[in-house]
Amino acid sequence: MIMKKAISGARIFDGESLLEGRALVFSSAGIEAIVSARHIPDECEIIPADGQILAPGLIDLQVNGGGGLLFNNAPDLEGLRTICAAQIRSGVTALLPTLITDRPDVVRAAVEAGKAAWEAGIPGYLGLHLEGPHLSLARKGTHDPALIRPMEAEDCDFLVENAGSFGVGLLTVAPENVTRQQVARLSKAGYIVSLGHTDAACAVAREYRFAGASMATHLFNAMSPLGHREPGMVGAVLGDGGFSCGLIADGYHVDPVAMGIALRAKAGPGKIFLVSDAMSVTGTDLQSFELNGRTIYRKDGRLTLADGTLAGADTDLLTCVKNVRDMLGVPLEEALRMASLYPAEAVGARSKGRLKSGADADFVLLSEDLALAASYIAGERVYSAD
Repeated sequence: MIMKKAISGARIFDGESLLEGRALVFSSAGIEAIVSARHIPDECEIIPADGQILAPGLIDLQVNGGGGLLFNNAPDLEGLRTICAAQIRSGVTALLPTLITDRPDVVRAAVEAGKAAWEAGIPGYLGLHLEGPHLSLARKGTHDPALIRPMEAEDCDFLVENAGSFGVGLLTVAPENVTRQQVARLSKAGYIVSLGHTDAACAVAREYRFAGASMATHLFNAMSPLGHREPGMVGAVLGDGGFSCGLIADGYHVDPVAMGIALRAKAGPGKIFLVSDAMSVTGTDLQSFELNGRTIYRKDGRLTLADGTLAGADTDLLTCVKNVRDMLGVPLEEALRMASLYPAEAVGARSKGRLKSGADADFVLLSEDLALAASYIAGERVYSAD
């Protein structure tokens, strides 16, 4: 018999509204219902959460590492287990561990690790984000230029052959090194194709959207900017509702003024969602780490190469939620949607991002100042701040 539980006393954000005087009834099979606190079924174990906020679990589609490990440096099952466990401690209940541009053998190892993680049901693991190596040298950011290259037929064949075997597959590519035909084939195979690290003109970006790309990676960063005569990749993303896009809201990657303009300008139905771009330092006191043989330094909230190039973010997704609320004045409900519902919609994870009957029992308990109290995945408490 499946044990039913009910969380009572919290304000419940169900993905649409903040509800008072309600209780969430759930089990390992998923969410059963939101009911009046006076009508909790007798068979439920009641979990009191007075004074807290109950919200859908956060979903991070760009997580390079955590717990002292970078996925590039540990592309195996235990590496994924460590990264997922570290992110759960910041309220992320579903994530895409992200492989930055690397050698073909590392890409293949990462995919094999993803298959093992998917089969093992590692808590929090949703799939993989392969960011590169088929990017633009002109917008390489911290990606190693020696490893950036065109997508060859065998690269595309490998991805298509493995589509769906490791959960959600998100690919960041640039038109400079991937053809429209390849994008169409990958999209048809089930991948979410995201344009990023590209100097593409607006018209080119839209051509690739029509070919099957539906997302853009870390808005503003490593892409052609918005100009009044050439709208660039930024203009394509904001003006075309067929694109959704990630935003690193750490206060360093994008100025708050630019973030606010983007949120007001974005054409729908595509949405702007939050990503952390977290690196291995998440959940640790590490002050540096290695990526592709280069040292990344941690100082004053920033991660950089020796020349000052930003190299991922020293943040977590819950902090990004706080930032858009506090820096931009975004209502709490919308800030939470940007880290749960919108990323779920972007990758087609229909059972996540809302608290409703039939949805996965993935949720978090937060204090009124958005400190994490507990994380639940599949109805089980996987982290508690107590």
